[in-house]
Amino acid sequence: MQTSDLPDLAHTHAGPMHWLATAVAMAAVVAAAGVLQPDAATASQPGDQPRTAVAAPGPAPDVAAAELPLQCGAVQSVVTEEAAGDLDGDGRPETVAAARCDAGSGTPPSAVYVLTAGPGKAPRVVATLLLPTQGQSVGELAVRDGAVTATLLGYSSADVPSCCPDLRERVEWRWQGGKFVRSPQAAALGV
Repeated sequence: MQTSDLPDLAHTHAGPMHWLATAVAMAAVVAAAGVLQPDAATASQPGDQPRTAVAAPGPAPDVAAAELPLQCGAVQSVVTEEAAGDLDGDGRPETVAAARCDAGSGTPPSAVYVLTAGPGKAPRVVATLLLPTQGQSVGELAVRDGAVTATLLGYSSADVPSCCPDLRERVEWRWQGGKFVRSPQAAALGV
């Protein structure tokens, strides 16, 4: 088939009037798009649940304002480590505190507490992660990625002097199923 056999189509030969008409039509479309805006999007995906607004996080509970359930007799208790972070996913930070009796010598065993406070309420202990009766002290304490991590120091036998713990263990507690769950104990490491 030769090009001379094709019919002469008017739209294949654009002239100045054709381009002017196209430009005017495009300008009208752009102007209309600027004036006519769609309504705000209100669609939701299947299974979407309405979400409640989470209050601003606010400050972490102040350990100094809390009553820790540590029984020290004639001596005072002392907070040796503290860390803060959102442990239960509610958007508000909790404070984790390691405390012990201020015995003056040796390495008294520690307790680890989780504190929370509502708006306008005093901080209160909501969980005990480590009891002094377990005979361990806390070397390091942190909150990372919603978990409490700690280095616990202990003794391999009653013959080890109380000044010098000879065992070290890294542990983690994570909020699961409405309670704090301690990670499986790793083998104790010598200090």
